[in-house]
Amino acid sequence: MIKSMTGYGHGEAVTKGKKASAEIRSVNSRFLELTIRLPKELVHRESDVKEIVQEKLDRGKINLTVNLDSDVTTHRSSLVINKEAVKHYYKLLNDLKKSVNLKEEITIDHLLKFSEIIQPEEKQFEEELDWQLCVKAINKALVNLIKMRENEGNELAKDLLKRINNIEKKVLMIEKISKERIPIERKNLRAKVKQLLDDKEKIDEKRLELEIIFLAEKLDITEECVRIKSHKKYFIDTIKSPEPSGRKLNFLVQEIHREVNTIGAKSNDASISQLTIEIKEELEKIREQLQNIE
Repeated sequence: MIKSMTGYGHGEAVTKGKKASAEIRSVNSRFLELTIRLPKELVHRESDVKEIVQEKLDRGKINLTVNLDSDVTTHRSSLVINKEAVKHYYKLLNDLKKSVNLKEEITIDHLLKFSEIIQPEEKQFEEELDWQLCVKAINKALVNLIKMRENEGNELAKDLLKRINNIEKKVLMIEKISKERIPIERKNLRAKVKQLLDDKEKIDEKRLELEIIFLAEKLDITEECVRIKSHKKYFIDTIKSPEPSGRKLNFLVQEIHREVNTIGAKSNDASISQLTIEIKEELEKIREQLQNIE
């Protein structure tokens, strides 16, 4: 099954009044390129996020954004008494009172002069909990992204299969025309050899031998047609393979193109030349589609 490199995925995870959300976008790229944006508390986890993504994706330019939000109630500031500070300052004031022989009683107003007595509750950042929450959101986003890439890949596969089958049909037509042309080409070959033999004074035996070999080779394109059909079979098998197949398919297209060029060079038939042009057009369309396959 082939996968497109274009897609979008969103994922969310909620626990204990906190919500993590992840958005991931993917477009074409020859390699796997990652751009990751994390909450400031988790920036140091970027390498871990890369490992998570690399386990699921092989190619594509990936943009991943992760946000971490707390429930509104958790943001409300609450004040707490710093009991240790109260005891410390109360002792200091008592010592001061004794040292200067003050009779005035120490009151709450005196203690409140020290800002450390009452302070906002310190929020403990539960890093591991937040990290696991973000991981869940990222994995959900990846699942949705991969699903979208697979759906688009299925549509691309249908188009590729149609085009590669069209190419095989044209190759079969070329084989048929070539077989029909063989008697004519042989007749032309005999005529050319006879022409050379008639002019014995101008005969160059080596040149004659090379000419016969060259013309005989032009008669046979069987080998090229067989290789194209073999590449076509492997092309279809690769499309159905669960492994990433973009690079393999590109290689096969290059090989088919090489064989078609050879057929065009060997043949001096207008019909075959036209068919090779049509095959090259199909190959170019396939190559364009393959740019978006993982």
